[in-house]
Amino acid sequence: MAGACEEVRNQMGLVRHTGGCHCGAVRFEVLSAPDLNVFDCNCSICVKKQNRHFIVPKSHFTLLQGSENITTYTFNTHTAKHTFCKTCGVQSFYTPRSNPDGFGVAPHCLDPGTIMSVMVEDFCGQNWEESMQKHETIRNMSKATAGTN
Repeated sequence: MAGACEEVRNQMGLVRHTGGCHCGAVRFEVLSAPDLNVFDCNCSICVKKQNRHFIVPKSHFTLLQGSENITTYTFNTHTAKHTFCKTCGVQSFYTPRSNPDGFGVAPHCLDPGTIMSVMVEDFCGQNWEESMQKHETIRNMSKATAGTN
């Protein structure tokens, strides 16, 4: 079965990225394209955390270790789940409001060697509802058939 999964992954152009927090307590792997489309949001929390992230479906994300070391912060609609390591405070991934059925992954928390390029796209989170209506693809980024990141 692993061979079949490998073949599907290769056909979709996905690579296995690994990453984690600063102290190493939280580790994960994510399947995504080697060319990342990263969002730079200017909402209140993303600006303070400098949260730049790319979005993947839940089926493309695996927490390898550290579930007991993760804590969560929510505010406003409580849809986004801002998860971070209890020890070092680093948020290497979270559940975005735009895609509660997926994950936003911080590219700077990925281990070196699997990223070919990073394209950064500004997202106006200060006007979140309006920006979501205007953006043609963001809501579908957590759908496994919608694309590779």
